[in-house]
Amino acid sequence: MKRKILIALSIFAISSIFAMNSCFATTKNQNKGVNMKKITQTAGRTQLENFSPEFAHFNDDVLFGENWNNQDIDLKTRSIVTVVSLMSMGITDNSLVYHLQTAKNNGVTKAEIAAIITHNAFYAGWPKAWAVFNLAKTVWTDDTPTLSQKDKYQQTIMFPIGEPNNAFAKYFIGQSYLAPISTKQVKIYNVTFEPKCRNNWHIHKAKTGGGQMLIGVGGRGYYQEWGKEPVEIKEGTIINIPANVKHWHGAAPDSWFSHLAVEIDGEQTSTKWLEEVSAEEYNKLK
Repeated sequence: MKRKILIALSIFAISSIFAMNSCFATTKNQNKGVNMKKITQTAGRTQLENFSPEFAHFNDDVLFGENWNNQDIDLKTRSIVTVVSLMSMGITDNSLVYHLQTAKNNGVTKAEIAAIITHNAFYAGWPKAWAVFNLAKTVWTDDTPTLSQKDKYQQTIMFPIGEPNNAFAKYFIGQSYLAPISTKQVKIYNVTFEPKCRNNWHIHKAKTGGGQMLIGVGGRGYYQEWGKEPVEIKEGTIINIPANVKHWHGAAPDSWFSHLAVEIDGEQTSTKWLEEVSAEEYNKLK
C-alpha cells in the first residue's frame, strides 16, 4: 500500500513539472452553441511518448484527462488543493507558477491566494510560504482587474450567461440575462437571474400543446404555480410547466440562478404577463 502511495505521489509531482505544456481547451458544439470548458494535457506524450508511453498515458489521460475533469468539485477548488499540495511538498518551480496562473484563471483572487498561502504556512512551513508568495506576486499583479460576481458565476456553469434581457426587462424585478442555446428545431434559451431577480406572474397560453420546460443549470432558484408552494430549483432540476397555468420563477435571495427555458410547440401559443411577485411573498423564501 505504501509503495502504491509513493508511486502516485511521484507521478503527481513529476507531471506537475511538465504541466507548463498543458492547456485549457474550450470546445464549442456548433449545433447547440454551447461552450464547454475541458481540461486537456499534452505534456506527457509531447515529452515522454517514446521514452515512457505508460507514464505519458497516466499524465495526460488519467491525472489531467479524468481527474481534472471530474465534476465532484469545481475547478477553483481543485486549483486551490493543487497549489496547497505543491507548496507543502516544497515544489516552487515553473510547475507551481503554472498552477498559480491556473488558479487565477479559475477565479482565485489575490486576497484569496494570500489567505491560502498564509494559512498553509503554519502547516507547511514559513520559508515555503515566502517562496510561494514571491511567485504569486508575479501572477496576481496590482493591475489585474478583480472578477465581478457575474464573471465568477459564469465560471461555475457550462452555458453562457448572455446579454442583459432588456427586451423583457419590464416583466422582471432585478437584472436578468438571456443567451440563445438553440434557435432551430427546438428553441432553448439560457436565462440567468441575479440574486433576488424574478419574473412576474405569467401564463403560457395555448389552444393545444404549449407550455414550457425549465432545466436548472446552476445556482439556486424557485418556481411557483398559483395556489401552490414554491419549488426549489438547483442544477439538474426539471420543471414541467403546463400551458394555461399561472406561475413565476427566479433566483433565490442569496444566489445567482440559471435555467434553460425550453419552449413546447403548440397551437395558438402566446405569453400573458401579469402582476409582479410581491416583496411580501418573495421574502418568505430562503
